[in-house]
Amino acid sequence: MAKDYKWLLSEPADTEKVDRLAAEVGIDKVLAELLVKRGVETFEQARSFFRPSLDGLHDPFLMKDMDAAVERLHGAIAGGEKILVYGDYDVDGTTAVSLVYSFIRRFTDKVDFYIPDRYDEGYGVSLKGIDWAAEGNFKLIITLDCGIKARDKVEYASSRGVDVIICDHHLPEDRLPAAVAVLDPKREDCSYPFDDLSGCGVGFKLVQAYSQRYGIAFETLVPLLDLLVVSIASDLVTMVDENRILAHFGLRQLNTSPCNGLLALINLCKIDPGHITIDDIVFKIGPRINAAGRIDSGRFAVELLTAGDIASAMRIGEKINESNNERKSIDREITREALEMVQNGHSLSRGNATIVYNPRWNKGVVGIVASRLVEAYYRPTVVLTRSNGFVTGSARSITGFDLYGAIESCADLLENFGGHVYAAGLTLREEKLEEFANRMDAYVEAHITEDMLTPVIDVDAKLDFAQITPKFFRILKQFQPFGPGNHNPVFMTENVYDAGSGRKVGAGGVHLKLDLIQESQPYHQIPSIAFNMSQFYDYIREGNPFDVCYTIVENYYRGNSSIQLRVRDLHEREELL
Repeated sequence: MAKDYKWLLSEPADTEKVDRLAAEVGIDKVLAELLVKRGVETFEQARSFFRPSLDGLHDPFLMKDMDAAVERLHGAIAGGEKILVYGDYDVDGTTAVSLVYSFIRRFTDKVDFYIPDRYDEGYGVSLKGIDWAAEGNFKLIITLDCGIKARDKVEYASSRGVDVIICDHHLPEDRLPAAVAVLDPKREDCSYPFDDLSGCGVGFKLVQAYSQRYGIAFETLVPLLDLLVVSIASDLVTMVDENRILAHFGLRQLNTSPCNGLLALINLCKIDPGHITIDDIVFKIGPRINAAGRIDSGRFAVELLTAGDIASAMRIGEKINESNNERKSIDREITREALEMVQNGHSLSRGNATIVYNPRWNKGVVGIVASRLVEAYYRPTVVLTRSNGFVTGSARSITGFDLYGAIESCADLLENFGGHVYAAGLTLREEKLEEFANRMDAYVEAHITEDMLTPVIDVDAKLDFAQITPKFFRILKQFQPFGPGNHNPVFMTENVYDAGSGRKVGAGGVHLKLDLIQESQPYHQIPSIAFNMSQFYDYIREGNPFDVCYTIVENYYRGNSSIQLRVRDLHEREELL
């Protein structure tokens, strides 16, 4: 279903700053303006931006409770205690477990890992997991990407003689669990300089701190950064500050010497080795790791990512790849059913939200389906199913609307919930479902604005195609790694035509492959791809002009690379008259 996007051209940066930076660095003013808008205003700042350094990482001991965490971990290792590394079943959780488990395994063989079952135990620390640890004589649990709200579970673990170190990045409640250490940069009493680490990022800071305290060279941690960049990219944390530094070096590791498990996924995804990008992680590698926990068990993801040889990794990777194919099939079917429910007026919401419930749906894919419904209708969306006697599901939001706040306003109706501004999970009793839908409706109506209901594409700058030179693109590539807070710049070019070679491509011909030209430069053609825009095919083939907004990417084909425009949207010129 096509959406009508509103294009918003960003306000120009300070001309004096742009001119000065362009002269100092020797770059195009468009690129200089992009830098100024990212807070890069001097030659030194530009050098740091274009040349990230591991020296820019913050001291891990600035994080509250880090001393206690390091000392307890060292005591467990030195004392021969059994350690359990416990994490969520998604990409962030399983990469975090793999990273911390791999590190601890260098010093002791008395370490194991535990991933809760999505369907049997649900998200976070479970009583079953604690019992498993206690019965196995584990004395220390390290939780990763979960635990910040597990006050009762930590108390229970303590009653069973098990200490807990929490490594989490979610928003804490007013009262923290009484753990040995609670590492979370979002703690109000934590003065750590950067609070948007991924869960795996918090785990890495623990590993970094331990190494720093006990004289372990940082260089020995670099091989773990491929796991960390997969977490950073997949969990959509901001690509600034430490995350950008860690992602930069993580991509380098992923492209040159990935662990066996990630190498297996690279092979299965048919990604060009040496040219792996954040997009490859988000759209190819990450979903496969996630599929293990959605369809089977997140434990398989950790077994893959810690595999000791490539043969074992390929065997597990092929199983996970099959799970991903099954996930896609289930996802398509449930999305079709959910769209039909909305179209037939069977949404539980009667306002500017979408709330659908079917007790038969697979719990593992409802988050993906919620995202699909947001793409289709651009409304805050909740997709619910039934699991273990409760109604449970996922919610996704639209730009500008605080979904977490909406769900939190219904907290008295919920068994539990958690998440972020734009994505959340929740569980409730079925008899409270109708009231929940009504309360959500009321909250959305009270807080959403008309502007929020129109999807927006933020355009960074206008360009003529003649400005897209090899030098321009070479410098633009150095803005990577891209992600929230450091997005791939979106450009806009007016009065564009297809050179005549435009055609439909992809399954069902839903995409367009074009060679775009500008009226003022008819011989300067730029190859372009427009995903899911076949509805414009006839208009373009008739030789009509249009405006286009796009990102500039590097396309690899049979060992050769070329500049390609990835079209985000186009406006027919006649609409603008």
